[in-house]
Amino acid sequence: MACNKVSQKYISAIQRSGLSIYDPIDKNNKQFWIPTHLLEIILNEALRGTSFEGLPLRTRSKVLKEKVCIALGYPVPTTFKRTKPRFPGQCFDTYIQKSNNLQIWNEEISMDRRYVLIRVTDDNIISQVKVVTGNTLAPFDKTGALTSKYQACIVLGKFTTELVTKKDTTTLQSFVNSSYTVQSNTSPTNPPRDGELIPIGTLYEKLRTLVGYSFPDDGSDQERNRGANLHRLICSELGYSSFHDKGQFPDIPHQLLEVKLQTSPTIDLGLVCPNSPQKLKNIQIQGEPVCHSDVRYAIFYATITKGIVQLTNFFMTTGKHFFDRFVQFKGNVINRKIQIPLPPTFFSL
Repeated sequence: MACNKVSQKYISAIQRSGLSIYDPIDKNNKQFWIPTHLLEIILNEALRGTSFEGLPLRTRSKVLKEKVCIALGYPVPTTFKRTKPRFPGQCFDTYIQKSNNLQIWNEEISMDRRYVLIRVTDDNIISQVKVVTGNTLAPFDKTGALTSKYQACIVLGKFTTELVTKKDTTTLQSFVNSSYTVQSNTSPTNPPRDGELIPIGTLYEKLRTLVGYSFPDDGSDQERNRGANLHRLICSELGYSSFHDKGQFPDIPHQLLEVKLQTSPTIDLGLVCPNSPQKLKNIQIQGEPVCHSDVRYAIFYATITKGIVQLTNFFMTTGKHFFDRFVQFKGNVINRKIQIPLPPTFFSL
């Protein structure tokens, strides 16, 4: 879709105006307000074929915003403000979509806002841009529910490894076995058993040796793959002969061990706080229920340089004492998101 003369008229007018992307424009302003169908044409022309290969997520987001500003005739700001929407002047937000699962954080769908959905290929190349209003998206939101997600923050200390608590919770202490050795035929996805839980202090000593280890990065948007690489290393270090992951909590049920790989200070904690007394579903030991607070957390911090992930810090804690070391965002604030499954034909509509 070539950028036509009508579209160029808007771009040129904005360039001459001195307006920034943060200056509000009345939707009836025929000089500066870009109609939705033309906004889609302009952004497709400017963005299709752009590669994000090798860019970290935050850099990718910044590069995208810069390209959008240039495409529409706006000057690129020195820093991008955390406004809602992110582009107030034309009332739209941008979303990079490798899948058909659209996630909107901490707010409901706005009926009159524009949503710029940017489809990228598996090779991280922009293939298509779709611009719709909230009215178009709303029918795809079947629940209207905001999914809650707790978060915390890592502040690195002077030590590269830290054992936050030296003992397991009272519930687990009767089930741990300091002399237990993982057998070759044991799967990490097996349920925990009495006498087969390695004490938290021993887990710490085994896993702290991974600090300094490095492995190739699987791509800027492949956090799951990075996590899987770390998960494999941990399984091997603990004595498991194979790696299995059922995508359940905790990551290694046999040891009641949750694994976190952090390349930024923000820790995503899911729907339940680590220190919650809420019982885990389908997990018991000798008929005794296990709570979220009993789970052990292995948290690794890493840097990514020139395509290499290097583990730099390690923390070991129980869920019960998680917030003895890590700060929950703004006390009890929860980040929430709407998850909207887009139809397979959405980008061809």
